[in-house]
Amino acid sequence: MPTEKLDIGEDKSLLLVDDDEPFLRRLTRAMEKRGFEVEMAGSVAAGKAISTARPPAYAVVDLRLEDGNGLDVVEVLRAKRPDSRIVVLTGYGAIATAVAAVKIGATDYLSKPADANDITSALLATGDDLPPPPENPMSADRVRWEHIQRVYELCDRNVSETARRLNMHRRTLQRILAKRSPK
Repeated sequence: MPTEKLDIGEDKSLLLVDDDEPFLRRLTRAMEKRGFEVEMAGSVAAGKAISTARPPAYAVVDLRLEDGNGLDVVEVLRAKRPDSRIVVLTGYGAIATAVAAVKIGATDYLSKPADANDITSALLATGDDLPPPPENPMSADRVRWEHIQRVYELCDRNVSETARRLNMHRRTLQRILAKRSPK
């Protein structure tokens, strides 16, 4: 999808909620180029405040924020503006979380790294149309790495417990954790 202005309707308001400031600034610029009127929030509290005061037509909300869960923002926004189109973004993709996000009102769910084209497609998809598959989806190695990282975090960074739950040798897990994430 090129960066020319898209048909996004009369209300072009877009709320972006993410605590990764460089990503938030890049995404803001990209979405403004596409014609959205962007408001940024770096926390659950700020996202809920904007959703209450000025509920936007569109929202992109990160799931894990420093001060809580992005699904709290989705709930407030859905209550204030039922027609809002909301995409939940996360670096910790899991089926259970995707189901929870959609149940409380998210329009779609994307795993990071998602680019502005993927996000725009998800925001503007109508009816039962599925957005096209991402241009550059995560590799199988990256998905595996993300899963291991998520389980590691859920086990409070306990290597032995994580290895037990993943049915993996502890030293093998330590080697995986010591490496950089795959592309």
